[in-house]
Amino acid sequence: MLGYIIRRIFIAIPTLLLLSVVSFAIIQAPPGDYLTAYVAMLEESGTVVDPAEVRALREEFQLDRPIYEQYLKWMGGVVRGDFGRSFRWQRPVSELIWERLGLSMAVALVGLFFSWAIAIPIGIFSAVKQYSFLDYLFTGVGFLGLATPDFMVALLVLWTVFAWTGDVIAGLFSPDFVQAPWSLAKVIDVLKHLWLPALIVGTNATAGSMRVMRANLLDELRRPYVQAARARGMPGWRLVLKYPVRLALNPFVSSVGWVLPGLISSGTIVAIVLSLQTEGPMLLDSFFSQDMFLAGTLVMLLSVLTIIGTLISDILLAWLDPRIRQGER
Repeated sequence: MLGYIIRRIFIAIPTLLLLSVVSFAIIQAPPGDYLTAYVAMLEESGTVVDPAEVRALREEFQLDRPIYEQYLKWMGGVVRGDFGRSFRWQRPVSELIWERLGLSMAVALVGLFFSWAIAIPIGIFSAVKQYSFLDYLFTGVGFLGLATPDFMVALLVLWTVFAWTGDVIAGLFSPDFVQAPWSLAKVIDVLKHLWLPALIVGTNATAGSMRVMRANLLDELRRPYVQAARARGMPGWRLVLKYPVRLALNPFVSSVGWVLPGLISSGTIVAIVLSLQTEGPMLLDSFFSQDMFLAGTLVMLLSVLTIIGTLISDILLAWLDPRIRQGER
């Protein structure tokens, strides 16, 4: 197992390098650059732009250099921990990312734990009590959840709360704490606002996870080892929880590979609807404004989290399922 982990780490290094080249090239693929988009926005608002000023800004931002020089400069800074400066925000990229990363992870993790805490017990019950009234009820609710986009749930919640109370629930902070430095009071304020976006983000995932758990557990319950354990007189719920449930959890563990990048990219539309200060809206805005250093760093971060998540899921699967360990040997 240790040798397998070491091999995966060595493979990850050239993979990340290749992904950095591809992501930087994709960001540069649309015509123009940040200044082109910025000048177009000013001209649409009726502002007259001096071409000499544009040329000076292009030289200052080094956008007149070939793409490979821009990439090498960016990667040289990444190696030193300097991810460049955001054109749009006029701040270091590292500051922009780190100040929102914690909020993004909090929303995504709370939503994920909420989803698993609801989906796994319901999936187990539906599989054990197959074709019962509650199984049909949970199946109907699951299909309804799968068919309802999470941003529509966000809009319905916003409208319902406003219709009942007259309050607009948006953002992760109260107005008094938006620009305030971090303190215990600000953390408590975030926790007060965190449950709603986490609930909305987790609702859509709950429906799919519930169906996955039910289907996998039904498949395990038909295996010969379950029939043999029943024949030896093992109690029903003990039998279900000891082996079949453990093996039916494999899809949840294998999903860690996309759960980690989902901490940044998931729920982007919900974050826009609810005005959340997370990474998703900033990533989308960086693509629209062609803020290449910010967009490239976020894409690289997604790639790193995907590779780390895949490695973690492989290790957890080998620990959870003895059949995988036997196959490795």
